[in-house]
Amino acid sequence: MPEQPRVIQIRRPSLDLIATGTKTIEVRVGYPSMRRIQPGQTLLFESGDTRCRTRVLKVEEYPTFEAMLDTEDNEAIGSEGMNRAELLAACREIYPPQKEALGVLAIHLRLTPTCEEEWR
Repeated sequence: MPEQPRVIQIRRPSLDLIATGTKTIEVRVGYPSMRRIQPGQTLLFESGDTRCRTRVLKVEEYPTFEAMLDTEDNEAIGSEGMNRAELLAACREIYPPQKEALGVLAIHLRLTPTCEEEWR
């Protein structure tokens, strides 16, 4: 039986960036459920009735958003043209300090062929 993809809710602007291949790193904090994401796993990002299927290439963990932004490709995390300060502010708008304290995950993604069909 084929693997069931894990469904992850995401804001529409981020979903659009993933679907176009601009955003190849999804940032999450270290909730126990997020820590179970493994390379090779299929993730189905969903916003309303729009979906995009991806494959996890790797998951990197960092103690803070700053540490992640120091190491990862910032353009692969946010929309084009966002500088480091804007990315940091965007991460902290979504996740307050007590959530950041759980650790920060940089989930590296690759689109699957079915994403384009789902993303319409």
